[in-house]
Amino acid sequence: MANGRQAAAKKLSMAERAQQQMDVHFPNISPTFLWRRKTNDGYTTVPRTLPIAMQAIDMQSKGTPAGHTLFCLWARSPDHPVVMIENPATYAAEAGFLGERAVDTWRKRMKRLRELGFIASKPGASGEFHYVLLLNPNTAVESMRSSGLVQDVVYSRFIDRLTDVGGYSDITAFRAYWQQFHAANAAKAAQPKESESNKDSAAGQASV
Repeated sequence: MANGRQAAAKKLSMAERAQQQMDVHFPNISPTFLWRRKTNDGYTTVPRTLPIAMQAIDMQSKGTPAGHTLFCLWARSPDHPVVMIENPATYAAEAGFLGERAVDTWRKRMKRLRELGFIASKPGASGEFHYVLLLNPNTAVESMRSSGLVQDVVYSRFIDRLTDVGGYSDITAFRAYWQQFHAANAAKAAQPKESESNKDSAAGQASV
């Protein structure tokens, strides 16, 4: 009896709830017209907060919005944070940049993504962005917020969504890291002063 009540009380997952609604509202759709990760090829894993991160990026790169450029990087990732870009023109075209200056325009967007903390990069055969490391967009948005680069309305929506998907621990981890980082830098900066103080004290004792 207890097991029966536990099974009945089991909370449905998001996918199970969606399937229930599909059975009601779209019962006759052929699988041919559906894309499912477990049966269709050509997928990668992206953070659910990415659309809001893209908005935050665009608001800090007006005139040269770079949000879609970031999305294209994630869409090209091999389900791994490192993306190797052998042909920048391909990435530029997918990001919507055409013409003679397409790659130059794309590189400017990439530099902005790097400045905002969404990617890291190393040069290689194809240029400055041959090796690209996709950084966690959740921590990148939090870093932007700490620098006053994310408006309240966007940040509020970001936090709500992050909580919905169970990703708030990314923020607490970032805050703990940032606090330790600043504490370590402060301690390092204080060391030369302590050393100079010790030297002055030793010199004073020697003169006596």
